[in-house]
Amino acid sequence: MARYVVDVMPKPEILDPQGKAVLGALPRLGFDDVTEVRQGKRFELELAGEATDEALAEVRKMAETLLSNPVIEDFTVHVEGASQ
Repeated sequence: MARYVVDVMPKPEILDPQGKAVLGALPRLGFDDVTEVRQGKRFELELAGEATDEALAEVRKMAETLLSNPVIEDFTVHVEGASQ
């Protein structure tokens, strides 16, 4: 079995209210050096068989059509444990 990871983040020009809320809370907890926070989501998918270019392309298609909103989010896909 191969594990694929899809990381989804808001595009830089999109407001991130969750990231701003975390950024505001960090100094109250004593973490004063953080200057920016962006919050995203991570999906881990296991597919039967070995990791192949075809399977990676299929996971990219999943990310484009279901796991992300390409209008406001960017995503990256990689095989877990593989060099990125």
